[in-house]
Amino acid sequence: MIDQQITVETTVAAPVEKVWSAYTTPEDITQWNFANDDWCCPRAEVDLRPGGQQVARMEAKDGSMGFDFRGAFEEIEPHKSLTLVLDDGRKSRTTFAENSGKTRVSTTFDAEAQSPIEMQRDGWQAILNNFQAHVEGNHG
Repeated sequence: MIDQQITVETTVAAPVEKVWSAYTTPEDITQWNFANDDWCCPRAEVDLRPGGQQVARMEAKDGSMGFDFRGAFEEIEPHKSLTLVLDDGRKSRTTFAENSGKTRVSTTFDAEAQSPIEMQRDGWQAILNNFQAHVEGNHG
């Protein structure tokens, strides 16, 4: 593990309650939790409580590879923030801040040592961009 954090963010044109719901509901997560159209998230589980697990199955659509992205919730402040401790010990903290009917979503996560920083940032940002498009398209 390397000692570096990466932050990605977006502003979603929706109130924080809708944004929070789409971020934490398994049926929504399967609609946005992938970096590009070659990937999908066929399954997600969320036990939204401290110590509860989150699991998102990430798979290449061509079946060539897949993995479970999983962690345990460390802290949850509904409609404000959540912290997830990933299975490899890294942390991811996402904050939600509403202003004038829009919600700023910001995720800061510990980088991992296997992939270049730019690749990690771009992948997480692409997922957050998909999240924004999902909320604005389906929950407006």
